Order: sequence, then structure tokens, then C-alpha cells
Amino acid sequence: MMSKSLKKKLGVGSTPRQTPRKTARFPAPPPHFADEERQLWRKLVRDFAFTDAASLAVLRSGLEAHHRMRRCRENIDRIGELTKEGKRVRAHPLLSHERDARAAWLAAMRALGVLEPQEK
Repeated sequence: MMSKSLKKKLGVGSTPRQTPRKTARFPAPPPHFADEERQLWRKLVRDFAFTDAASLAVLRSGLEAHHRMRRCRENIDRIGELTKEGKRVRAHPLLSHERDARAAWLAAMRALGVLEPQEK
């Protein structure tokens, strides 16, 4: 008869060990991202399995544009779409920055295949 310590070492009479499941390791979002962009990063990297350096670079610049677009929109919403310069009323200067950042965000998503290419 085997001793308990020998049985334990050999794993005799015990339940078989479960091998740990391998979990996919996805790249973490860059530290300078805000919460919304971090969540988007995690979702896009997981859903589209972006792991190569080129895709991650495009995703990073796209999400930086998304952050810029969002900050511009928040500022415009707070101040208003029109500004006054003396007696002149003009469009808020951040409107064009928001438009450009939105275009960069959408271009990055198309380049990554997240959005369908734009028809001309």
C-alpha cells in the first residue's frame, strides 16, 4: 500500500488536474487615453484581433483623433457653435478641428476594415 505522501506526489487517487485555459492576451491601450478611448481600444482589439504593429499604430492614431474630436465637441457644446468677435458673429473655431478629427477617425476605421470603404 502506498503512503499518502507518495500518492499525493504521484497524483494517485485524486481528481485529475485541470490544465489552465489559455486566455488571449491583447495589447493594453496606451496610458494617455481617456476612459472612453480605452474602452474602444479594448473592444476593437478584441473584436477584430488587431495584434500587428501596423494595425495597432493606425488604431492608436485613430483613437487619438476620436479623443480630439470628442474634446472639441464638448467644448463647442459648452460654449456654443457661434462666437462673437466684436460685432461679428462667427462659427466656433473648433468646428473645423472637430470635422478634421472626425474625418481622421473615420479614415482610420476604414483603413482597419472596421467600416466599409466610402463609395465615391
